Amino acid sequence: MATSGIGVSQDLAATFSSAAQDKSTRFLKVVIQNESLVHAASVPVGGQLADDLPKLQELLEDAEPAYILAKLDEPSPDWLAIHYVPDNAKVRDKMLYASTRNALMRALGSATFTDNIYATSKDDVTPEAYAAHLRHLAAPKPLSAREKELEDVKAAEREGGINQYEGARRRVTDLVNTGVGFKWNDDAAQAIKELGEADDCRVVVLTVEMPAEKLALQSSQPTTVQDLASVLPKTDPCYVLFAWPHSHTSPPRREIIFIYSCPSGSPIKYRMLYASGALMIQRGAQAILNDASTKSHIATRKIETSDPSTIDEALLVSELDLVSTRTSSDIVGATPNPPPTTTFAKPRGPPRRPR
Repeated sequence: MATSGIGVSQDLAATFSSAAQDKSTRFLKVVIQNESLVHAASVPVGGQLADDLPKLQELLEDAEPAYILAKLDEPSPDWLAIHYVPDNAKVRDKMLYASTRNALMRALGSATFTDNIYATSKDDVTPEAYAAHLRHLAAPKPLSAREKELEDVKAAEREGGINQYEGARRRVTDLVNTGVGFKWNDDAAQAIKELGEADDCRVVVLTVEMPAEKLALQSSQPTTVQDLASVLPKTDPCYVLFAWPHSHTSPPRREIIFIYSCPSGSPIKYRMLYASGALMIQRGAQAILNDASTKSHIATRKIETSDPSTIDEALLVSELDLVSTRTSSDIVGATPNPPPTTTFAKPRGPPRRPR
């Protein structure tokens, strides 16, 4: 029962049950009378539903709301619910019919009604209007800009990857320029390429130029893991790619780590903008590395922080799960069963995620 407290009369329930079984009724008109939903009129099947719809022009009143239950064409056993509330109806009637609609559907069986039409005039229930309604239902749902970007990435993956055949460079450019409308400045893309070609410990810091929303290079420089935190902006969001040669694995390797830093004090608009673009920027950077034919790859795990000062060696080891990949047997000259030592300070807990 809906908030109006109005229920279905026994006569209406019996009439609808009979119509659903004999399949000879096209329309049932339902109105509210004496605080109850009652059967007001029936119209038999004359042809296809589209052929019978003009009969509603006489069945409906210009200023009186009503519910029309319409039998769909065979072989479907389902019904169409038409909620007719004309614009010039009394305000009280509009509210009453709106608050009773769900009670009617539940009482007669919601699963029976597989489609709904909300009509505010007789023009909304003509054969032409119904045909337009069906076209709308059949049309593919429009994609948001973000969904379209993801579809483009999936299509590129289905084609066999970015560098698999001629034309790869064009697709790389398209991919790099898709992240939530961000376009890469040339110097930002060049810095990523040089990062992949080098072999030292180096950091690239990228920011979004407003209001143009272009991905720009803030800095590209050699650094150390101990100095990494001091390179990152303290109050503004940024994307960071940190190339880190280390010996926490056997054999040693050079990790390129993607870091999304978004200080909690940064403006909410910027925090939302940067968060929505992080994944596409990471993929775009890898596309640049692939296009440059470097052997460098960005680590699968990315690091996110709302406090740049927490970025240190212990955190990187913990986040990348490196602490378990090197044992005492990997260390040349290690003595059997050496006494316990603490190679790194206990890692801090995970940093707060940007909101």
